[in-house]
Amino acid sequence: MTLRDLFRDVLTTLWTNKLRTFLTMFGIAWGIVSIVLMVAAGEGMRVGQQKQQQTFARDLMIVFAGRTSLQAGGMRAGHRIHFEDSDADYVAAQSPSCKYVLPELGNEASVRSNFNSAHPTVAGSFPPFAEIRSLDIASGRFYSWQDVHENRRVAFLGSALNKQLFPEGGAIGQNIYIQGVPYVVVGLMSDKKQNSSYDGWDVNKVFIPFPAMQQDLPNKPPATAHSVDRLLIAPNGVAQHENCKHQLTLALAHLHQFDPLDKEAINNWDTLEEAAAFATMTDGMKYFLGAVGVTTLFLGGIGVMNVMLVAVRERTREVGIRKALGAPARSILRQFFLETMIVVFLSGAIGLTIAYSLCALVNSFPMPDFFAGLLPTWQSGALAIFLLGAVAFFAALYPARQAARIDPIEALRFEAGG
Repeated sequence: MTLRDLFRDVLTTLWTNKLRTFLTMFGIAWGIVSIVLMVAAGEGMRVGQQKQQQTFARDLMIVFAGRTSLQAGGMRAGHRIHFEDSDADYVAAQSPSCKYVLPELGNEASVRSNFNSAHPTVAGSFPPFAEIRSLDIASGRFYSWQDVHENRRVAFLGSALNKQLFPEGGAIGQNIYIQGVPYVVVGLMSDKKQNSSYDGWDVNKVFIPFPAMQQDLPNKPPATAHSVDRLLIAPNGVAQHENCKHQLTLALAHLHQFDPLDKEAINNWDTLEEAAAFATMTDGMKYFLGAVGVTTLFLGGIGVMNVMLVAVRERTREVGIRKALGAPARSILRQFFLETMIVVFLSGAIGLTIAYSLCALVNSFPMPDFFAGLLPTWQSGALAIFLLGAVAFFAALYPARQAARIDPIEALRFEAGG
């Protein structure tokens, strides 16, 4: 039998048993669709959350003063630590692995324009604050080092606050009044979505230079005039993150006389650790969903094997006659093997087409916050193809070998007896 005749015979057999062939192909196609869609959903969640994390801050540590729980340096346990603006310079000098060490001071205040008023949080720091806190500029600029050195009263507005204070637009160059003190608006922030915050959403804030903040909106007594709420630390790259964290802890421990091992003395919100923990969770979810899809695919493979074994039994007389007429065992094996491979790979191709089409269809609609859509990866496609090949091989091999081993005399006797 030529290869052309073999293909014709296989396709004729599959067409003759259309319902059985369809159900068999459906199991394999559903397994492929499950793998691709489930992994794509997990990847979409991971990427979406990663993007939202970056809108809050890139690799950053936010350090808050706490209360000691260990005795150290002649100081008893339980004393309260207070950060001051000079702490930032000292920590920066003692922490070469840290790129930025910034003080931040934030207080609510009455803010008005010539059109409206609000009572938002006003945050004061230094120019790198925009970079490490991911404050993208929609128009204008963020305050500069020249603004800081010349003690200018300039303001950068969050997108939501801008709409409230200047409903008709045109905020750049206009005055706003913070506690009655005039500030010139020099820039507007792009809109952004946050999934975390320590003092409110950035879109509702006013950002001003640190010296102006200390003069016009210092912390109220009993805090000192130089007190700050927290320190923001960014390392020199991800590779230096742990070194930076260790160095800043030692510097603050020396400065405020607490044990560096005292975990209550300072509270460190580490965005890198938070992102790593979430990535572990989303990766686990993605692998779990992928495992469900793989299980579905293998169940489909078992279904194919069972159907082909039934087909071998139903065609026992056919196989017996062919072998009695001199057909070699390898010809029988090849026919059943090819039949199974066609079923599996055709259904796999259909499954991949459906899966990627569904991903494209879903992604054409607006996605909810923190979800980037169904994002199929080349790894999931390669995994599906590899597993499909394994399923096809094992699902085809056993039934084909069973067919090739049929004894023609026993096959004719079995069929006659049936």
